[in-house]
Amino acid sequence: MSPAAATFNGEHGHVRFIPLSYDNGDSRRSALKLLLTLVPQWAADEAHIDFVRFTDGITNTLLKAVNRRPGLSKADVDRHAILLRAYGNGTDVLIDREREAANHELLMRYKLAPELLARFANGMLYRFIPGAVAQPKDLAEPDILTAVARRLAEWHATVPYLANPSGRSTKASNGAAANGSSDKARIANIAPGKPFPNVWTTMQKWVLALPTDTEPQRERRDRLQRELEEMVQKLSRRPGLGHNGLVFAHCDLLSANVIIHRDAGAETTVSFIDYEYGTPSPVAFDVANHFAEWAGYDCDYAAVPTQAQRLTFIREYIKTYARLSGETMDEEEETGRLMHEVDEFRGVPGFYWGIWSLIQATISHINFDYASYAEDRLGEYWAYKAEEDGSRKAAGKEMPLREETWASRE
Repeated sequence: MSPAAATFNGEHGHVRFIPLSYDNGDSRRSALKLLLTLVPQWAADEAHIDFVRFTDGITNTLLKAVNRRPGLSKADVDRHAILLRAYGNGTDVLIDREREAANHELLMRYKLAPELLARFANGMLYRFIPGAVAQPKDLAEPDILTAVARRLAEWHATVPYLANPSGRSTKASNGAAANGSSDKARIANIAPGKPFPNVWTTMQKWVLALPTDTEPQRERRDRLQRELEEMVQKLSRRPGLGHNGLVFAHCDLLSANVIIHRDAGAETTVSFIDYEYGTPSPVAFDVANHFAEWAGYDCDYAAVPTQAQRLTFIREYIKTYARLSGETMDEEEETGRLMHEVDEFRGVPGFYWGIWSLIQATISHINFDYASYAEDRLGEYWAYKAEEDGSRKAAGKEMPLREETWASRE
């Protein structure tokens, strides 16, 4: 049995479960209780335990637990630090948490994820990865661009994707979106012939989870459903790298999930964190999604990569993929092919995160303007579509900044 199948079937799922919850309203006490259950030896140092709250994410609560016992260097403190991640309110409708844990365990086997120490009722505890959290502007730095391309190729070339061996959706996979057998069937069958789940079934699940309390909401959901079906028809059957045109994809490679390692005298490397959206996907989606994230949460469309930057990234990606996969390929030909595919997929991340944001606007307790973010991200998709079908040019409108930057050859 493959490592992926074994992990999915729980044969390697020996991660401890702590029957406690994190309470954001009583943060230190609940976090400390979880931490001391995991590492009771820290109890003697309770006065030196600190929780550092990270603010880069807009889905979960992330705390870094450190023991600043006297005599320890910063490196020693970081070496033993533990991350506590508590899931955002209602996010089970968006994310399959059992699958997230399986993703994490699978990546651990390939030395691409930190040690998962324990799960608890509404989150997980895992080892801290020392390094600098990337900012959106860092992604264009030549050494970081190269390091991300290499690491993403390593994921895609070496890690087998997790597919449900039965080929059918599970209760956990469908979450609250699947109301009845018809919705379950729509999710499972949105992309016939592809393993379940995948990036297309994820988007179908999310569309079905959109609010429909008002007529405008119902009309919007129906329109987005039609767009999804058209998108799947156009893009899901295209050939690509990996098995059946799919690879184990991160699907959320924003700057905050890139940890930079710069050591004197050594090449810059990166690690990826947070695997909750990981699923079988075309390479072109994972790459296009990363490029979209160059704009950051502020949607600075002047920052998306130009043709020259994309070519540098993809050329390095293909070179690394070919070496690690052992596949014989014409690297320049494959580079050109992936450049074209990423261009075809450039509007999909906006659609993906736009739907996600519409749902978050109804469930999240995090102080973030999801409704406005949804309009910005969906706007990326509509702008791409207007460029592709010629309607923008026919209407005599100016090219939107994101499309203009994307088309730039510099």
